[in-house]
Amino acid sequence: MATTTQAPPEVPSRSAARAERKRRLGPLGVLTHATLGIWTLLVTVPIIWTFLASVKSEDEIFGHAWSMPASPQWDNFARAWEQARIGQYMLNSVVVVSFSTFGTMLVGSMAAYVLARYPFRGNRAIYMLFVSGLAFPFFLALTPLFFVVQNMGNVPVVGPFIGLNTHAGAVLVYIAYSMPFTVFFLAAFFRTLPTAVAEAAMVDGASHTRVFFQIMLPMAKPGIVSITIFNILGQWNQYQIPLILLQDREKWVLTQGIADISTAAGYDSDWAALFAALTLAILPMLVVYTVFQRQIQSGLTAGALK
Repeated sequence: MATTTQAPPEVPSRSAARAERKRRLGPLGVLTHATLGIWTLLVTVPIIWTFLASVKSEDEIFGHAWSMPASPQWDNFARAWEQARIGQYMLNSVVVVSFSTFGTMLVGSMAAYVLARYPFRGNRAIYMLFVSGLAFPFFLALTPLFFVVQNMGNVPVVGPFIGLNTHAGAVLVYIAYSMPFTVFFLAAFFRTLPTAVAEAAMVDGASHTRVFFQIMLPMAKPGIVSITIFNILGQWNQYQIPLILLQDREKWVLTQGIADISTAAGYDSDWAALFAALTLAILPMLVVYTVFQRQIQSGLTAGALK
């Protein structure tokens, strides 16, 4: 019996595949991709330029801005770390952001869980009060915030630890500043979690606290990771709050130190060290976002898919 052999399927050319992809996307899809491409360039080009400028001399920065450095000037980082005290400021930032992020996630997750899972009188009003913080212009609160923290320093015993020029006072303000978005995001996420699991645990004798920390919180891990990263990024880049609350140079955080490099000496600023300091500030957040990129994406989409 004669056997017939089928010809292998024709492989479309690259141009044909590109045309087919454009046809499937349609005009709106092509416009969206083009917009995202432009946005990517607007974000990545300044970052790459900053990294290049951090290893250039000042003559190369102003004379050949887009050229590669003739020889990397690694001493720019040494001047930024030691003479500009960026090392100390970075350590202060790590301390403040670590405690404030932990406090924000602990208090914010508990508040969001209660508002999302426990109906009680005033629930909606409290939730809307938190959400309204997203629309409140933060600039309007800077002056009252200064006097509030100043008065906190007059409280007996604990006053010296939570007043002006204290990291504890900055941590408390950071927590309050981050609470609206944290509660708004996590409350919507907690509403998507199954109720049957919590009810089964309650029947078995688990307390409300145990149900939250041992059952519901691990189930909300994608959302917790996502909002944690957002809080770290926002608090690491915060400048206005420490500018008002931390006036003692020994207590400064990284953003204040970077601003001081560009303003302390006027036109004689050490621009090479400034870009080196900017690189030191960008790299940790870039690493964090790169490592947790998948968790952030899954946390943002998990609530919509459930």
